Amino acid sequence: MGLGLNELEDFLARGGPVLLVIMVATFIMWALILERLFYFRFAHKTVAREAVDEWNARSDRKSVLAHWVRDKLISEVRMKAETNVQMTKAMVALAPLLGLLGTVTGMVAVFDVMAITDGADARSMSGGVSQATIPTMAGMVASISGILFTSGMDRKVSRLVQGVEDEMEIV
Repeated sequence: MGLGLNELEDFLARGGPVLLVIMVATFIMWALILERLFYFRFAHKTVAREAVDEWNARSDRKSVLAHWVRDKLISEVRMKAETNVQMTKAMVALAPLLGLLGTVTGMVAVFDVMAITDGADARSMSGGVSQATIPTMAGMVASISGILFTSGMDRKVSRLVQGVEDEMEIV
């Protein structure tokens, strides 16, 4: 257990401070993804059932007012289904940009070492190159893992909302 923690600390030290930011962003992204997965699996059914029950309890389903009420109920279901979806996509897009920031800061460190030592200290330069490449890799891995789960969220939301619309018959 302690050995894994030391390896993580070494990895974070080699990647520089941007790697820590990528790690925090990745945790937030995965927390949002898991929250949506739990919502779709457990909470959406209750939200959809309440909206359909409220619609079915109405005696008037033909008037203009009834159509507005139906649209309102569907809109509320859509809003609850779309919660955090855009934020999750933003986190997926942010991860590679943070990796690029780590690349730039690492290359700046390499150029600083080259300027100070006239390129004679290869060991220090390799530390900067490591600081430049590890955040890029980490940002891309975080983004790819998020893309796998967020790519179908819009379709899932559309399908769930369409299901609610289909259940709300206009008599």
